[in-house]
Amino acid sequence: METTIIGIVAGLIALLAMVLKTRIHIFPAMIITALIIGLFGGMDPNALTKALTSGFGGTLSSIGLIIGFGVMMGSCFEVSGAAKRMARTFIKIFGKGREDIALGFTGVLVSIPVFCDSAYVLLQSLVRAISANTGKSVVGLGSTLAIGLLITHAMVPPTPGPVGVAALLGVDLGAYMVWGLIVAIPMMLGTIFYTRRMGQKYYRVPGKDGEWISEPAMFRGVKEMSSEEEAKLPSNLLSFAPILMPIALILTRTLMGKLPEGEEASFLYNLIQLVGHPVIAVGLGLLVALYGLTRHIPREQIITSMESGVSSTGIILLVTGAGGAMGAVLRASGAGDTIADAIASTGLPPILIPLAIASLLRLAQGSATVAMITAATITAPMVPGLGLEPVFVALACAVGAIGFSHFNDSYFHVVNRTLGVDETKAQMEIWCVTAMIAWAIGATMVTALNLAFGSAGTIFDLVIPMLTLAGLLVWISKQDTEELPATETA
Repeated sequence: METTIIGIVAGLIALLAMVLKTRIHIFPAMIITALIIGLFGGMDPNALTKALTSGFGGTLSSIGLIIGFGVMMGSCFEVSGAAKRMARTFIKIFGKGREDIALGFTGVLVSIPVFCDSAYVLLQSLVRAISANTGKSVVGLGSTLAIGLLITHAMVPPTPGPVGVAALLGVDLGAYMVWGLIVAIPMMLGTIFYTRRMGQKYYRVPGKDGEWISEPAMFRGVKEMSSEEEAKLPSNLLSFAPILMPIALILTRTLMGKLPEGEEASFLYNLIQLVGHPVIAVGLGLLVALYGLTRHIPREQIITSMESGVSSTGIILLVTGAGGAMGAVLRASGAGDTIADAIASTGLPPILIPLAIASLLRLAQGSATVAMITAATITAPMVPGLGLEPVFVALACAVGAIGFSHFNDSYFHVVNRTLGVDETKAQMEIWCVTAMIAWAIGATMVTALNLAFGSAGTIFDLVIPMLTLAGLLVWISKQDTEELPATETA
């Protein structure tokens, strides 16, 4: 047991050192870490290599197709204008004066199939147009969109991160979608009061020739957005169908459940089991996107766009597979049970373990996807020993990967630069604190859900996330933010 613990500690230290201090990428670093843990755990070399390869292949066999189909679907959204159509629809639903809420919900929905950084760049022109038309600060509008995109990018399949986490923890994708959305929407709504405040403090509206209007009194309004541009966008039915149809099919299959023992399956049951399988459901969504959204786009253009999107997922597949390999070694060596017993003896709330691991990894290396997959890899072997429900462990891994976004996160720079924010203090206030508010709300919700519906947890588990959230709110209330007068359009 002592050598197993030494191996775990040595492996994790080596992992952090390789990622932060050497040229070794996270993919080989995870494989090396698995080897260190397995050798210290006394595994036979043949058994160790077998665990590595079977864990790698087994994980990718369950998620590779979903990720491929999902990325191709996202490419269809980008080139067809479906994301902009969804944003304008939400703006009409929520009405004038609630454009930031509309953009937040747009982010929550669009980032289910589209990578958050790509979706943010894609929708930035719409953010600027709304800002120039209404006089609302682009900072408040843009940061609300950005956090909505990040939240579901981390929490709702079929983006690669949550799909990988679900595969590693053995979580049903339909259940994960439902719980992910239940947590994601309050997280987004809870940040709006702060993003509005930042919009006032760092007021800027796009002006002519790329200049920024930084005083509300200088805003004079612009013409309404072109109706010709809106007419070229796909319809609401075609825009929403590729996302909502797979979700509906997967949830229907989940709700139907398994047949009682001895009962013969009907044709309808078998059909729903087929089309409701995540691979088939997302594949059908891709076909709807291809023949609905992109039917007027040249074949060469859409194929090029899809191939470009798929090529960017290669490293994500490798990291996810490495996570499966590392998890297999942790289980085979008995390291998972050792860690679980050690944690249980400390009295630390078990649900906070995956949250803390994902948060520390996010802080250390920047990538939300890598953070949540690595956290799921480390905690998966402990789940039975800790008595936790896998779906809440998955949510904790996802929430942990949302906070602590700073200079080593490419999304941090994408958001701030497109908003015209160059000052470091302002960048930290606008984006880092927004992400931390979402993290604190999510951590509190996941802990509460685990307490209410999980098999392990006490009321004291809520103390740490609630104190963190309270501390953030107190800090925000003490900031001297000058309330700027409301702006009227010309």
